[in-house]
Amino acid sequence: MKRSWPRELGLGCLGAALGGWFLHASVSEGDGAPVVVEVVAGVLAFAAVVAFRRSRPVGLTLVLIPAGIMLALPMGFTPLALVAVGLRRRARVAATLTALHAVAVAGVYLAVMGPTRLYAETATFLILLHVSLVAVAMLVRSQRLLVRSWTERARQAEEGERLRVEQARLAERERIAREMHDALAHRISLLAVHAGALEVRRDAPEAERQAAAVVRQGAHDALEDLRGVIRMLREPADDRPQPALADVPALVRESREAGARIELTLSAEEPVPAGVGRHAYRIVQEGLTNARKHAPGAKVTVAVTGRAAEGLVVEVGNGHLDAAGQRLPGAGAGLVGLAERVQLAGGRFEHGPTADGWFRLRAWLPWHP
Repeated sequence: MKRSWPRELGLGCLGAALGGWFLHASVSEGDGAPVVVEVVAGVLAFAAVVAFRRSRPVGLTLVLIPAGIMLALPMGFTPLALVAVGLRRRARVAATLTALHAVAVAGVYLAVMGPTRLYAETATFLILLHVSLVAVAMLVRSQRLLVRSWTERARQAEEGERLRVEQARLAERERIAREMHDALAHRISLLAVHAGALEVRRDAPEAERQAAAVVRQGAHDALEDLRGVIRMLREPADDRPQPALADVPALVRESREAGARIELTLSAEEPVPAGVGRHAYRIVQEGLTNARKHAPGAKVTVAVTGRAAEGLVVEVGNGHLDAAGQRLPGAGAGLVGLAERVQLAGGRFEHGPTADGWFRLRAWLPWHP
């Protein structure tokens, strides 16, 4: 707990008030040290309590015990020092200093006042006052230690649960990566091999050889992307470069080389934030994939527009399915994933057929998610 100077000064004033009461009683009875000596000792005790009550309570107590027995004003600060020992030191230390104070009070007052009734009342009052305060301080310290122990146990339990969840997540990532490698990598590698064999056949028409080259290159790129995904699954903290909005033209160019008819409009205000650009790239990528799956050969339009004051709008549309087109298999989860991605980014996502028979998906992304 940080030192609070207003609290320290308040406790010092409390000690000064208690010492003032002791001084008044001493002056009323006509004994004690001169007032000037009492005031000087009281100021020094006040400064010592404010400065050292938290950092050096044992040394402070050892100084105030004799000063408080001999002088009235320092006597008001002695309980504060003993309470500080009870709060911040072991029970054995606190009990030893309390017993030392009790013995010193009983012995000195007996030597000065003699075995009278006033001596018994004064010594009993001072000893019980200090013992009671130290006992309360020790109980408070025990409660603090217990609460601290419970807090530490709860923290350790939460940390253990977090580590177990993280280990389970990493194990699941490893399992997914292994399945992807065993299944997809094998099939894509076979596709690349067959496409390469067709590409080098001398008796194949030139158009087929060019198409085989595109397929082989696409399979090679797919393997590279698959390796990157598997690496990310196995090492979540991997710093692999992420796609940005500036990579959309290259993505469109790859699709055009594969035979797609794509019209691209890219008029976003620069610079686009990295996170927003990455989301836009993934939306365009999924839109082009859906167009290849469900409307191969149809015309596709891609438009990415926006600025900082209005946000970024990404639209991907495709026309009618060619009669000769052949649909590719798909899991149907791409649009669901896009909707979740856009929602997490704080944007809006909509998709569906239009009045003119096209299929269009549209996403709005905030400029600063």
